[in-house]
Amino acid sequence: MWHNLGITPSEALWVVLSAIGIYAAFFLLVRGFGQRALASWSTFDRAIVIALGSVLGRVVLGYTPTLAAGIIALATMFAMLGLEGYLRRSKSGAYLTSSPILLMAGSEVLDEGLRKARILEDELYFKLRQSGIRNLSEVAAAILEPTGDVSVLRRGQRIDPVLLRRVPNTSRIPRDLVLPE
Repeated sequence: MWHNLGITPSEALWVVLSAIGIYAAFFLLVRGFGQRALASWSTFDRAIVIALGSVLGRVVLGYTPTLAAGIIALATMFAMLGLEGYLRRSKSGAYLTSSPILLMAGSEVLDEGLRKARILEDELYFKLRQSGIRNLSEVAAAILEPTGDVSVLRRGQRIDPVLLRRVPNTSRIPRDLVLPE
């Protein structure tokens, strides 16, 4: 039966182990490079991702990929994704989730936040423009989220402190922009 599927049990095991290894390596690299690795990509970044996907696919599936190997690899990757989601909901899951990074407090750009996030000031300005900001004085806070997105909170209504939970350095945000706790 295995021969008809185009893969032996030992080859199937190697596909599973390779998929787990690639998943773990990808997870560690994204954690190492920070949320910036998940943020908006340039055209060149997209080309690199496509090339890397091709290389990684060959590593996981082997030299002569078969439909069975592809299905096994895909199922393994989805199982790893499910396991990661389960672990994130557990008590120790905080280690798997990146913390948000405060990039702007009021109209002040925080250099230490940009450094930690590996974001250039010009990239921050791009995100502000995308959010419809015309003047830095319109900003209450800018935060790099664990997803790699930049949230821009505008001045106007005061920010509910619940929305700033897990965001470090919120004391840098001017008090008149945040509701009292």
